Amino acid sequence: MSGFIEEKSFMLPRVALIACGCFSPPTPMHMRLFEIARDYFELRGTHKVVGGIISPTHDSYGKKGLAPALDRCAMIKLAAQSSNWIRLSDWEVHQPQWMRTKAVLQYHQNYLNNYINSPYDEEPNELLPGWLPPGLRERRDPIRLKLLCGADLLESFAVPGLWADEDIEEIVANHGLVVITRCGSNPEKFIFDSDILTKYQQNITLITNWVPNEVSSSLVRRLLTRGESVKYLLDDMVLNYIKRQGLYNVKSKYITDAVRPDHLNFNRTYMDNNENAIKPENEQPEQLMEDESDSPLRQQTARVFCCGESSRSSTKLLLSRPGPGQAVQVMTVQSKDTIDGLEQSQPKKQKIAKVQQV
Repeated sequence: MSGFIEEKSFMLPRVALIACGCFSPPTPMHMRLFEIARDYFELRGTHKVVGGIISPTHDSYGKKGLAPALDRCAMIKLAAQSSNWIRLSDWEVHQPQWMRTKAVLQYHQNYLNNYINSPYDEEPNELLPGWLPPGLRERRDPIRLKLLCGADLLESFAVPGLWADEDIEEIVANHGLVVITRCGSNPEKFIFDSDILTKYQQNITLITNWVPNEVSSSLVRRLLTRGESVKYLLDDMVLNYIKRQGLYNVKSKYITDAVRPDHLNFNRTYMDNNENAIKPENEQPEQLMEDESDSPLRQQTARVFCCGESSRSSTKLLLSRPGPGQAVQVMTVQSKDTIDGLEQSQPKKQKIAKVQQV
């Protein structure tokens, strides 16, 4: 039975998905579009998805908030690092000027066709582009490249002057659309209102995203320029890259201070940075946390020390379980020498008083 299922899967028509846009910056929802589309095709047993391609637009596109192409490519590679089938194509950004979506699809479709139909020994692997999915020559049947997009791109077809009618017809007729829509939207009505889309509606796949995510690149850029945190809205490595490169006028030091990509990959770095917190008390370095207040009253109070560190004065730090982030209790006691000195001074004062009375 399992062999029959594998044979049936092997015979399914093959498709590749390509997403075009700015990706400034790439968000997790950009990646989710690919996953949602692949699940739709493969769970229904209609197509075999062989690869996903992200093609960022050329710098000359000139959209507000567009980061340099090389930075966007770097962020896409970081965002797709955990995926084994979504890949970056930088062909578009290396062209002399901005390319229409129709031309981008044509180039990638032609390359796929030529690669499948060419002799196996004609082109060495090291010359192949990085976006090319592996294992394509296991079969000789064609691969159809489909444009993956959200419902907003579908609706943009109706914006006057934004798309040429011949481009829309070329894309839908010769490639096809895979549209990820939101729950409650009505893309069928939009298709009905368009003569071109209605004519080729059999080439349009509508998929409802039942887990809505309204995080967009423009929203992330707005938060960054305001100095607000965008952690958990972007991949940690993408977020750290934005900070290091100073993209989108990053203002706040709190945006990515806690992001350390090495800590995500190497636990040893984390342990090295925190070894002071787990050492015995007598092995701790003598390091003070300075009081931030300039008030004389505050300066006379006991100094507060970092968790797990020993003091150099008479302040005693009581720790139940040393470790980072724990609550500490600070108590100020007088040293033995100080107490002995006070006890010895009382008889001397009494003798001096008696002598003065005589």
